[in-house]
Amino acid sequence: MPTTEANDRVQLVFSLFDADGNGVLESDDFELMAKRVVAAVPEAGDIARSAMLGAFRRYWETLVRELDANGDGRISAEEFTAVVLNPERFDATVDEFADALATMGDPDGDGFVERPHFTALMTAIGFRRPNIDVLFDAFEPVDGDRIPAITWADGIRDYYRPEKAGIPGDHLTAGAHR
Repeated sequence: MPTTEANDRVQLVFSLFDADGNGVLESDDFELMAKRVVAAVPEAGDIARSAMLGAFRRYWETLVRELDANGDGRISAEEFTAVVLNPERFDATVDEFADALATMGDPDGDGFVERPHFTALMTAIGFRRPNIDVLFDAFEPVDGDRIPAITWADGIRDYYRPEKAGIPGDHLTAGAHR
């Protein structure tokens, strides 16, 4: 049974991915979001940018494959929650997405994500700046105001876990309204 926090996290992500605000997710929403995220860190290499675009596309493809029984190319909030909070159906997609996003945030490949890159990527997704700052701090930055890329990737994985509560990602839902 998903925790209240998990449901809150997923509802927020749905609202952010619904880039045109029409109440459903469509392929165009994911393309728009992918382009914004890739543009957020211009110094990221072609491989990282390509992986990020691919991760967004596969995220969408997983949703359509798992949920779009009538073939209309649209996913409702209720449908989204049902698949995203189901680890058996969505873990591989989350893993790819988490790794791609963390790699985008580490353009120099040193294994760390600096605050400006983290902020740029999270802002491109649509999260609120105060929540982004609190989340980054919750990941316990080390020297040079940076976090290990794996810490962020694991934080993204936790964000989609239905049984998780009290995780750093819960800071993103505090006062979050689209």
